[in-house]
Amino acid sequence: MTQVKPPQELSAPQRNATPPPKASSESAGQVSGRPSMGRLVGLDLARALAVFGMYIVHIAPMDSPQGSVGSWVYFLAEGRSSALFATLAGFSLMLIAGRREPKTGLTGRQAKARIAIRAVILLALGTVLAMEYGDIIILAYYGVYFLLALLLVRLSARTLALIAAGIALVMPQLAFVLKMWLSDSVQQTINAYDPLERLSTVGVLDLLLTGLYPTITWMAFVTTGMALARLDLSAPVVRRRLAVLGAGLATAAYGLATLLTGASAVWNVGGGGGPSSGSGPGSMGSGSAVSGSMGSAPGGPELSASDLLGAVSHTGTTFDTIGCAGIAILVIVAATAAMDRLPLLRRLAKPVIAVGTMSLTAYVGHFLAQSAWPASGAGTTTSWVPVLTYILTAIVFATIWSRFFRRGPLEYLLNAATKPAKYIR
Repeated sequence: MTQVKPPQELSAPQRNATPPPKASSESAGQVSGRPSMGRLVGLDLARALAVFGMYIVHIAPMDSPQGSVGSWVYFLAEGRSSALFATLAGFSLMLIAGRREPKTGLTGRQAKARIAIRAVILLALGTVLAMEYGDIIILAYYGVYFLLALLLVRLSARTLALIAAGIALVMPQLAFVLKMWLSDSVQQTINAYDPLERLSTVGVLDLLLTGLYPTITWMAFVTTGMALARLDLSAPVVRRRLAVLGAGLATAAYGLATLLTGASAVWNVGGGGGPSSGSGPGSMGSGSAVSGSMGSAPGGPELSASDLLGAVSHTGTTFDTIGCAGIAILVIVAATAAMDRLPLLRRLAKPVIAVGTMSLTAYVGHFLAQSAWPASGAGTTTSWVPVLTYILTAIVFATIWSRFFRRGPLEYLLNAATKPAKYIR
């Protein structure tokens, strides 16, 4: 997936109060300082948009005519929807660990235990799903992200932002060097002793370096989300500054990449996906690796040093990472501002917001549905009807479910699994 999953962690723990829309407050989590409901609903809306972006990448036809509306929609969703998910995951982690101020003492230890339990569960669930659908599944990667994020939950917004910038600027080059150093024989030797690799073809090496969402570069998105959570997104001045920042990052990244390498290394619209076509689930069900990150990932093209100046989705370059982070910031700010300032839109968007409150269920559910309906898988569709059907089905299901239950099915199980954290002393 590109993409791909986030997921409702992926959503944060639930609040006791349930103001309308009921499910929105639940997914937002317990936070200090009780943030505005508009912002919390905005996060759910952003999650829903990320879910729909995943559906587009996994289900929509990848061979739309060059320059058509369909090709542009696919291009905008590819890579950027999964980056948005990862950014929202980082935000949600801070809702658990303490949003504006980190939790300390007993509550801090219990919060870290809850995050660690979620990480282990997502790693296990992602591994199981990858056995059937290949390395397009992002959940196992989330498990690694969360474990590393435990080291960062007490840092300030400024420090987190600096770390995110450092990862984006340095780690893509380091990842490229490491992949060049790790020959195929070395990787095969490492994978031979990796139980995760034998189970699902997504082993430790994939999770950290060579997979579709490698931790070495994707922690930039998680850390960005954590930094955003430390800020007061209900303040107009903060929103304006973040909007300018997000727009500036995206414009600078894609603009410089275009100037340095040409439009084809950035604006890969139509034509079957081009270099980043491996980010789609073309191998779903085969268990084979999907081409994605730069270097010599199994099954993917080996990129040269000059490709580090490009920004094609899922190449993991500095420009790709910064551009995706900028767009994620813009989407989150726009969604939170719209839900806070436009009550009518908020009411109209309630069915879509409901999907965001159970994004883990929606994410896993669309893979299971593709197993039951193989004709809707990536690379097999020639129209946009299947993806529109999936989106509509998710909206209807989430709307009905949220009328009777406070959490989505998988969100309920995930929340129940973290309850032992209260016994930490």
